[in-house]
Amino acid sequence: MSSSVNVSINNGSCDKLLSYLMKLLSYLMGLDQSQLEEFKLCLQSPELLLGNFQKIPWANLKASDPVNLLSLLGEYFSERQIWEVTLSIFENMNLTSLCVEVRAILNVHRRRYRERMKAKILMMWDNMPWPEGHIYLRNVTEKEHKELKSLLYPNRTGAQPQTIVLEGVAGVGKTTLAMKAMLHWAEGFLFQQRFSYVFFISCHKVKEVEDATFAGLLSWDWPDSQPPFEELMSHPERLLFVIDGFEEMDMPSNLDASPPCTDWFQRLPVHRILFYLLRKELVPRATLLITTKEYRTKDLKKLLLDPWFVQISGFTEGDREEYFIRYFGDQNKAKKILRWVRKNENLFYFCSAPMVCWAVCSCLKRQMARSPCFQLSTQTTTSLYVYFFSSLFAKAEVSLSAQSWPEQWIALCSLAAEGMWFWNFTFAKEDLQHRRLEAPLIDTLLSLNILRKVSDCDGCVTFTHQSFQVFLGAMFYALGGTKGSMGSPAKHAEMKVLLTDALADTNFYWNQMALFFFGLLQRNLAGELEATLRCKVSRRITDELLEWAEELGSYDIVSSRFELLHFFECLYETQEENFVRQILSPLLDADLDIFGNLQLQVASFCLKHCRRLSKLRLSVTVPIPQTELTFTTETLDLHSKIHQWQDVCSVFCHGNVRELDLSNSKLNASCMKKLCYELRSPRCQLQRLTCKSVSPVRVLKELVLVLHGNQRLTHLNLSSNNLGIPVSTMIFKTLRHSACNLQYLCLEKCQLSAAIYRGLASCLTSIQRTTRLCLGFNPLQDDGVRLLCSSLTHPECALERLVLWFCQLGAPSCRYLSDALLENKSLTHLNLRRNSLGDKGVKLLCEALSRPDCRLQNLDLSGCSLTAGGCQELANALQHNHNVKILDLGSNDVRDDGVMHLCEALKDPSCALNTLGLEKCNLTSACCQHVSSVLGSSKSLVHLNLLQNDLQPSGVGILWKALRKSTCKLQKLG
Repeated sequence: MSSSVNVSINNGSCDKLLSYLMKLLSYLMGLDQSQLEEFKLCLQSPELLLGNFQKIPWANLKASDPVNLLSLLGEYFSERQIWEVTLSIFENMNLTSLCVEVRAILNVHRRRYRERMKAKILMMWDNMPWPEGHIYLRNVTEKEHKELKSLLYPNRTGAQPQTIVLEGVAGVGKTTLAMKAMLHWAEGFLFQQRFSYVFFISCHKVKEVEDATFAGLLSWDWPDSQPPFEELMSHPERLLFVIDGFEEMDMPSNLDASPPCTDWFQRLPVHRILFYLLRKELVPRATLLITTKEYRTKDLKKLLLDPWFVQISGFTEGDREEYFIRYFGDQNKAKKILRWVRKNENLFYFCSAPMVCWAVCSCLKRQMARSPCFQLSTQTTTSLYVYFFSSLFAKAEVSLSAQSWPEQWIALCSLAAEGMWFWNFTFAKEDLQHRRLEAPLIDTLLSLNILRKVSDCDGCVTFTHQSFQVFLGAMFYALGGTKGSMGSPAKHAEMKVLLTDALADTNFYWNQMALFFFGLLQRNLAGELEATLRCKVSRRITDELLEWAEELGSYDIVSSRFELLHFFECLYETQEENFVRQILSPLLDADLDIFGNLQLQVASFCLKHCRRLSKLRLSVTVPIPQTELTFTTETLDLHSKIHQWQDVCSVFCHGNVRELDLSNSKLNASCMKKLCYELRSPRCQLQRLTCKSVSPVRVLKELVLVLHGNQRLTHLNLSSNNLGIPVSTMIFKTLRHSACNLQYLCLEKCQLSAAIYRGLASCLTSIQRTTRLCLGFNPLQDDGVRLLCSSLTHPECALERLVLWFCQLGAPSCRYLSDALLENKSLTHLNLRRNSLGDKGVKLLCEALSRPDCRLQNLDLSGCSLTAGGCQELANALQHNHNVKILDLGSNDVRDDGVMHLCEALKDPSCALNTLGLEKCNLTSACCQHVSSVLGSSKSLVHLNLLQNDLQPSGVGILWKALRKSTCKLQKLG
């Protein structure tokens, strides 16, 4: 037998491995003869061979000396398996000191892997190109160390998350944080007792691999021939998989239907391997740390089991302030610039990414140096990016001919646009060659830090920050040419799809792309691009956008699908008022939530151009200062808000707005007064005003201005406000004024007190214009109804419709209402829904209903605790009163007997009832014969609601036969 040692070793680790194997040989030679024989016998024991290790034939072992024994071990086992088997046997032989030494050697393997991963991460960081002047703020601080530790250690409840997702926008440090977690593990600072091995899987690196095995993916970063798969599989709870850039992966929709997979060595498409890993099929007990951009979070939630999502927000406000101060060196200048950036909320949001902070600071610094008259107030997000690119290329030396520039810029922008369509943010060498992008331009883009090389993907590049790709993608559609980024359809058609989808999508990057595109309409920016980048902006862009707007079909799509405020943001970005006026001219409805400075700014810019606007809903929660402020430099922003609010209010002077809804707004008295002054203007055509849940309630006193001064205002809804005596008294007093023409007043959920009811009752006796009153969801109770009914009997009361639903009324209320109905000649609609009136109350009500001179036409008694007895009273009344046309009895215990009584009344030829509601009335098929008889004979009944009753197929069949008769007048059956 040969005495050579046949252990397979990697050349790079040859010396170390040989020394370790010589150490093992010394251990074997140190055994006495009986121990050596025992060691050989143990190699035959399945319990000591750790699972599926191959057993060496006894014939080969029996006569082997230590050298031959080591050779046999190398022939049958991998290097790590040799050490694991040896440790198992030494433990069985109670050779304690040798066990300690073998464990130390086994740990060397892990140390080598840690060293390899540490070197890899540090090399990736060393190769990361940082722009000149960029300031790196966050070092590995104690605070950051604690943040990393909290990610993967048990939380306060003691539960240990096994799947952690780091989500956030581009460039805020998700990958950096994940890599630092891995680095801290490799350096021995964190997770030593938790994880034996940590693997880093880059999605953009593996997505180009067609087929692979899971074991093969893990082997990429292994310093030896192969990872210790037996150890990994036997202790999966000690494994951490860092999966970086999930947004780069395409997950086919049919993956859910695929069979489970647990085989590490099965060759599969990479996306399927990642799917099984994420779904906890390959390594169920392992921990996953995943990074993704926030727009792929929904996809991850469908895949993962009990994930823990951690929002990575990047630079805090304090970080941004520190960055600007350190960059400009002048604290006052930096804070002035930062105040402007804060007002531009989109840009401020972008600045959570360090690279955007650098781009903003470097651009503004160059502009200030170039122009002594530079003003921040004229800047938009788009103009900043235009000047950023143009200032970089103004001094860059690129060896391209003048003729090549336009084609090269179109090619670059086309690459960026196509990447946005397919969510591709990493571009291989083949992608650049396909676009015919020349090396001088690519090298310049890399040197200017617009592009950067991808460290673990040879020949691949990506945009240094995703906003650069978004901007260039938008720029593609502003440049000349007819070819789309994907070849087909044409650029113009592709642009229309982009805008329609982007303005209907909530994805931040699509929204931003639309914003940049509109921003490029500024004439001065087009000139800047042509002068510095030598690429021509299309002269037809404005016309094409107006065509696109016209194709939206009178803005039906805007009303139903678009987030209108984002559309307004895009229009504001143009700063082209004539264009905005043209594109907004068809807009009839607008629904706006003004919750921040940006929303107030864009609403003030756009609403004044909505000359045909008819219906407007405004929820205003941004603080607007009082107009009494003294003008100083410090209050400049506050005065700007005041003027913006004035611009918003000016929309009512155009003479087209008929409806205004201010619900859920927070306004001070000054702002409300300014609005009401505009609403009382002779040019204002407002007819309907809704002010639900307005705070503070006291500002509603300013409505007196409108009620006194706008005779066109006929509808006022003050629901969901705790009006109190002062506000309600002032409103009721104003209703009596001859200049007030209010016809409809809604006071639902206003917590009206007895004192307020007295004021309201007094008001109703002296006005003849208010014909509709809604008091629903107020604790009116019987005493309140008594006060109200005292005014209903007054000859001057002109009320036609009264809503008292859910007002805690009982049977006594029906006595007061019955008396009022006998005297009142105007009331035709009465809603008593959801009050516990019972049969007794209905009987009292029917004393008036049974009188022919009772003018009531519509009565809603749904949910009023009626039974068949109450229905009999109503049936008797209907036979005497031929004015009632609509009766709703839904959600009462009417049952079949109650329907029988009602049907007797409906058979009367003089019965005028045309609508009957019996939804959810505990009816069965037994009532269908009575209903069928009515359907065949009634000359008036056209609407019948029988929903949510168990009529059974037999009952429906009876009704169907009646419906087919020519004598049936029914038009709608519910």
